[in-house]
Amino acid sequence: MLLSLISLINSIINYFFEYFLIFLISFFSNTFSAISGGGAGLIQLPALILSGIPYYQAIATHKFATVALGIGGSIRNYKSLNQDFRILWQILVFGIPGVVLGASLIEIISEKYLYLILGIFSVILACYSLNKSDFGLISVDKKLDIFEKLRFVILIFLIGILNGSISSGTGLLVTILLIKTYGIDFLRAVSLTFFTVGIFWNAFGAISLIQFGSIPLNLLILLTLGSFIGGFCGAHLSNLKGNKLIKNTFTVVCLSVGISLLIKSINIFN
Repeated sequence: MLLSLISLINSIINYFFEYFLIFLISFFSNTFSAISGGGAGLIQLPALILSGIPYYQAIATHKFATVALGIGGSIRNYKSLNQDFRILWQILVFGIPGVVLGASLIEIISEKYLYLILGIFSVILACYSLNKSDFGLISVDKKLDIFEKLRFVILIFLIGILNGSISSGTGLLVTILLIKTYGIDFLRAVSLTFFTVGIFWNAFGAISLIQFGSIPLNLLILLTLGSFIGGFCGAHLSNLKGNKLIKNTFTVVCLSVGISLLIKSINIFN
């Protein structure tokens, strides 16, 4: 009787410890993601997979939870969205079809090639940000010609495909694309990324991926709570510390995501 009671208590303690750990992982990964403009999937997605959830269900669960990240970050930064409403609609109109297409191709395209491509891009972006000392620190608001606008929406569509199929790191690509194309600063770019990619892209991607299996509700609740609180806290820190903190965090997270994805790709190839 005593041994049974001890065993029950240990099981309850392990259960709560496991779920508390998942909440902490969600909170901290989404806090850093809220500052850098992406990269929550670097820690959160592997944690779900290691907990025994199949790959496709893990991506869907991660995407649903990351919607809360977008909401948490957008609540804190919603005022900065007003001046970029036109850009916002371009990301939604041309990105969401790419997300849905990417989610539908997830069983066709080998994930090892997606990891490799996105990993290389992420490392290049980190090196570029590190090399350009003033990159993303001020807004210059470029006026685009028709070819630059066309290139932007095509790249948004392609990033949307990656978002629907692999998830990790695509927010970072959108953030850097916004800065490079429109000349806006990190704070404005991250705010746009949260609202468009964090909320709408991930919501459409998660809905598209539900067909591959059910989502564990208990984990989803924990991840959603951690994502929302982390998103709000990260956005709050960004506003307090400014573009310098965002740029430094972006560079570190981008490099970490790139190396992580490259290692995943190499392991799968082997």
